[in-house]
Amino acid sequence: MSFFKKLKEKISKQTDTVTEKFKQGLTKTRDNFSGKVNDLVARYRKVDEDFFEELEEILIGADVGFDTVMELIDELKMEVKRKNIQDPQEVQAVISEKLVDIYQGGTTEATSELNIQESGLTVILFVGVNGVGKTTTIGKLGHKFKSEGKTVLMAAGDTFRAGAIEQLEVWGERVGVEVIKQGAGSDPAAVMYDAIQAAKARKADILLCDTAGRLQNKVNLMKELEKVKRVIEREIPGAPHEVLLVLDATTGQNAMIQAKTFKEATDVSGIVLTKLDGTAKGGIVLAIRNELNIPVKFVGLGEKMDDLQKFDAEQYVYGLFANQVEEEE
Repeated sequence: MSFFKKLKEKISKQTDTVTEKFKQGLTKTRDNFSGKVNDLVARYRKVDEDFFEELEEILIGADVGFDTVMELIDELKMEVKRKNIQDPQEVQAVISEKLVDIYQGGTTEATSELNIQESGLTVILFVGVNGVGKTTTIGKLGHKFKSEGKTVLMAAGDTFRAGAIEQLEVWGERVGVEVIKQGAGSDPAAVMYDAIQAAKARKADILLCDTAGRLQNKVNLMKELEKVKRVIEREIPGAPHEVLLVLDATTGQNAMIQAKTFKEATDVSGIVLTKLDGTAKGGIVLAIRNELNIPVKFVGLGEKMDDLQKFDAEQYVYGLFANQVEEEE
């Protein structure tokens, strides 16, 4: 059975809604990446060095990342040699298979799963620069958890900007979740302390914590995040249970720079990649996973409340190669 057939079989076990969201959300990247791969395959009669050089350029152009591209091309060359593949058409399925392998790192574990505590409070800390969709992500996840029957609170820890507090309050009202806040300029760690006490008093299941997103001075950022984490850990040993870095997919390699900075500043446990539907360079998902070894937990595939989807490597690859997958019977 070909890889595309196996892929179709696997994703058929998931809901059609999820499959459709990945297919629609990755339209720009598919048209850019898969379209160029199709053109490449059509122009070549055999798989040779020139073919791989052009493929390399296409992958780099999709923001897959230089190191990841080099690794992928080497693996593709080995696979083509091992299977004695002559027809460029057959390479498409091998590319898809290798993309899944690279993301999963040789494992099939569900890296998108959040570390939710079965009993007691789960604290999720959100980090990221301003304008990446951090507050929107918190609001959408608040809606998701609430719709699952969980009691949710939000903490307005970005006290650096009054607008950030107001924006989180708007989302709180929209999804019906209480926001714990202080005035602009307050100590973020004090806000977290208040939020944890409120969450304990209300026997909440989930506490979603916003933080300031300025990167002008990395030392200050690190100190602030360390202080916030110390307060959280002191009040709830083992917390925060997740530190999610929110990145804007449309910023491409700039998102990688942000990821490296925040990884140095705090223990990032996962990535939320917003606006993936707005970029033709969705290969950034692979670069982040492979080069920084941080799993992508959620991706933004549209503006609607339920368009923030749990990341799935196979659905992602399906979204990239939907036309080829559906062509196979």
